[in-house]
Amino acid sequence: MRLVHLSDLHLGYRQYQRLTPGGINQREADVARTFQRAVDRIVALKPDLVLIAGDVFHSARPSNAAILHAFRQFLRLRRGLPATPVVLVAGNHDTPRTTETGSILGLFEQLDVHVAAAAARRLLLFDGAVEVFAVPDVPGALPELTPGQAKHNILLMHADVEDVVPRHLADLDRAAIRLTREELGVSRWSYVALGHYHVHRRVADNAYYSGSLDYTSLNVWGDKNDEEELGIAGKGFIEYDLEARTHKRHEIGDSRAFVRLKDISARTKSVAELDAGIRKAVDACKGGIDDKIVRLVLRDVPRHVARELDHRALREYKKRALHFQLDVRRAESVTARVGQGGPGRRQSVVEVVREGLMHREIPADLSRERLVELGLKYLADAEALTVADAMPEVEA
Repeated sequence: MRLVHLSDLHLGYRQYQRLTPGGINQREADVARTFQRAVDRIVALKPDLVLIAGDVFHSARPSNAAILHAFRQFLRLRRGLPATPVVLVAGNHDTPRTTETGSILGLFEQLDVHVAAAAARRLLLFDGAVEVFAVPDVPGALPELTPGQAKHNILLMHADVEDVVPRHLADLDRAAIRLTREELGVSRWSYVALGHYHVHRRVADNAYYSGSLDYTSLNVWGDKNDEEELGIAGKGFIEYDLEARTHKRHEIGDSRAFVRLKDISARTKSVAELDAGIRKAVDACKGGIDDKIVRLVLRDVPRHVARELDHRALREYKKRALHFQLDVRRAESVTARVGQGGPGRRQSVVEVVREGLMHREIPADLSRERLVELGLKYLADAEALTVADAMPEVEA
């Protein structure tokens, strides 16, 4: 009895301003193709059961194009695997803010997909040999997580397991369901299929976050860092054998290359030397930066140096890449921690605001650079109206 577990498709995800020749946001098209490739692989694997652990769409009110693409791919899945049950739960991105609105996921019930969108459902499959307890990420009291009496009892849910999901992610993209590993009770289940955390993560031998199918987080570079620390290569989905209790991860390949160039310290460097360092880093990118998503961090950059960089060259890099992010960071400030009795190091307010705006999800037609510029301007205006003695020192 083999199952496939995938999660966090985020169809309709849009980022950056590049459009396809057909007028679709390029990242939206990338994510759609990734799901199509995943369906190809799943149909070829011929599993006995398919589990989808939430966030099918990036928003509760997806575009018509995203809905149509999802419908076509689920139709392909059902036609390719007519005897294989497909079960999905709603994630926090799928769930409308008001109960009166209703969930778009009900559409897929027309394709004989089992959907848990508004409340938890228990599904008996394979003549009662398998029970799937499908728990969507919706506000309200968490149902009691108790397995049934089937030979194989599966828990499918979209949730934040507090001692597994990194806190920076949990605070950035909150799930309605938050619970501990103990409350999850993995030992009681044959398998626990989790969604919400976008990086493949083992919770126990029989419990996993499958991770997202593409880079659709509010902080994709955070995903990259987590994957590197965990030794994970890219995105994919899970195949699990309920009888043999074996786990296999299937990578599906990146839809778009993400490249983080080596950080550059601006300390003691002139503007000309810093421009040369940026150019060298770009030229050293294997295969070039064209059509890739590129990030370059400059550290310890004085304000006057940032203003004098070769912005013509930077504009050229932005034209070549799908997205070129030059992350300019000022030197860290040392401030006194009030009430702590000694000096300590922490991010300035400017750094916190800037970091938040750099990774905040925004509409594709907005300029992130302009958003950051305005945000910092408003912060400076607010600081000018504040009594200086009442505020901690802020690196300007």
